[in-house]
Amino acid sequence: MDPTRLTRASHRQDRPSVPLLGRFPLAAGRAHEACGPARRRLALWLMAATKGPVMWIRPAWHPDRLHMAGVRVEADPGRLIFVEPVRAEDLLWSAEEALRAGVVPLVVADLTDPPGLTPVRRLHLAAEAGAERTGRAPLALLLAPGDGGAAGVETRWRLDPAHESPETEGWRLARLRAREAPPGAWRVRRGRTGAPEVAGQVREAEPA
Repeated sequence: MDPTRLTRASHRQDRPSVPLLGRFPLAAGRAHEACGPARRRLALWLMAATKGPVMWIRPAWHPDRLHMAGVRVEADPGRLIFVEPVRAEDLLWSAEEALRAGVVPLVVADLTDPPGLTPVRRLHLAAEAGAERTGRAPLALLLAPGDGGAAGVETRWRLDPAHESPETEGWRLARLRAREAPPGAWRVRRGRTGAPEVAGQVREAEPA
């Protein structure tokens, strides 16, 4: 069953969602935020949980680029549609228009600064409009540098590298904010199939 399909139920627990790492449901039709040095990898994990093309919006002037060999480890790079606005104000405008169209399940906005409350509200409304238009609820993921801080997002996540050895990849995933779930942190490792999976919860006393 497509996790982005809408239902007629009005309760939050019936809202369509996209499962991050198969364990953490992120509400579709809403905007979420990811921060931390490995935030783009988190976006690829979320991409792997969807089907169809994914729109990735990034500033044309920024030197960072996705490495396709690295993308291939997590998801099919052929699914990516890149949009590179030359003006900062067009980053969120492009995300808003993509969500309103409702034709892709995931819109990733790679930002240089966390947006304020009004732009995030506009993204929520655009995603809802896209869901009404197509019957499929798109999800927006805002990638913000540092500790993030976008106002009004549905959830905020942080991903940091925590490799145990040169041969053993690992990460620390933290849920910093969520409307309906408490903060928490988890260890993530590669499973036997090569896919990332949650290896256990991190105690509060454990360092990041």
